[in-house]
Amino acid sequence: MTEYVGFARQALQLRPDPGRVIVRPFKPTIEPRDLKPTDKTRANHIVDRVLALDAETAEAQLSDVLLNFEGRHLALPLIFEARAAGMNKALAPHARFSLIQRQLIGSYFLLENSFESAALFNPSIVLHPDQTGAPPGGCRIILSLRAVGEGHVSSLTFRSGTVAGDGLVSIDACDRLAAIPHIIDRHSDADGETLLLSFDAARDISQRVIFPITLTQSNGIEDARFVKFEGDGPARYLATYTAYSGRAIASELIETSDFVTFRMTPLQGSASKNKGMALFPRKLDGRYAMIGRQDNENLYLIYSDDLYRWDGGTAILRPRFPWEFVQIGNCGSPIELAEGWLLLTHGVGPMRKYSIGAALLDKADPSRVIGRLSEPIVGPTPTQREGYVPNVVYTCGALLSGDRIILPYAVSDTFTTFATIHLPDLIAAMGPP
Repeated sequence: MTEYVGFARQALQLRPDPGRVIVRPFKPTIEPRDLKPTDKTRANHIVDRVLALDAETAEAQLSDVLLNFEGRHLALPLIFEARAAGMNKALAPHARFSLIQRQLIGSYFLLENSFESAALFNPSIVLHPDQTGAPPGGCRIILSLRAVGEGHVSSLTFRSGTVAGDGLVSIDACDRLAAIPHIIDRHSDADGETLLLSFDAARDISQRVIFPITLTQSNGIEDARFVKFEGDGPARYLATYTAYSGRAIASELIETSDFVTFRMTPLQGSASKNKGMALFPRKLDGRYAMIGRQDNENLYLIYSDDLYRWDGGTAILRPRFPWEFVQIGNCGSPIELAEGWLLLTHGVGPMRKYSIGAALLDKADPSRVIGRLSEPIVGPTPTQREGYVPNVVYTCGALLSGDRIILPYAVSDTFTTFATIHLPDLIAAMGPP
């Protein structure tokens, strides 16, 4: 099924690691309904108990916490202090605290989260902003991944690596430690909540984890589709993703120039109410362009003068072949070729089997589909169908390197692997739309 498009699997796999943890705020459960404004809360009670310890016991307790947890996190005492600093209401009734008391109190209002214990999947891939040391004929890359851990909550994590001249992918060693970013700015308006986040630039990119922050994201930051966007000022990296609150979904946009500082903004407009939006890598005729799926079945081409608002759209691809009769969707941003815009798609067929296909859009008018595969490039095989969600292969973006498409893809919503597609074979295999 795959040989005719020059599809070649690689042995490399990225699997979830339950040993990687981040620190998250712990908030005691809801207070009794008859609690009066003057009554102490559970948080007050915890603080009271800590402050009742004599100095020697408090120091011993803090030492024990650090002995157990400091090797699992970056700058843990500072994290304790920051948590205490954000607890003004619980700490207000008390006059003064020693440094040991503040750090110990902070530790009682934190917990570990094994953010990638269940799955590491749905990757996208872009050129690294720093190509220093790239292999001859190859490039350095950054991979974004959807990590799933406790409570089926999704977060965003990263890896760096290289693509060799022959298409072989290597991923740099992943650091065991991980951390969430500092919130530099956070504001709300009628359109939602916008965040400005920053990591320590000295830390390895694999340590950076963007965990849900806002209410709209509270149950997941899902399926980021990163693309290097050029021609509209300095080059930057943009990604649409799905924010999931546990009840509703919303499309949002993340922006970065260096994968250190990130801006997260809700998208507005009728076309942003569904999953799976993906930006073109540049403006088309002076306008932003997006591929999206507004009706759970078909793919649409959408234009906008405003990067943060998307309305309307024209249906350009509908389910046509048996392997995609349930629905089709995009698998990342369109890739610009001499022949046109290569759009990787996913199709859902019988038994909710997900496969990856492709279409070619006209370069001058991408609403025109000029080629399409009648069979998928890759689907679940007997050896790649078991996992958290069986019978699914999926990607959120691929990369052109020479005459090959570098395809990272997920297997059964569990782990990520890699393949290459020989581009001339892929184009030759396309039939009429």
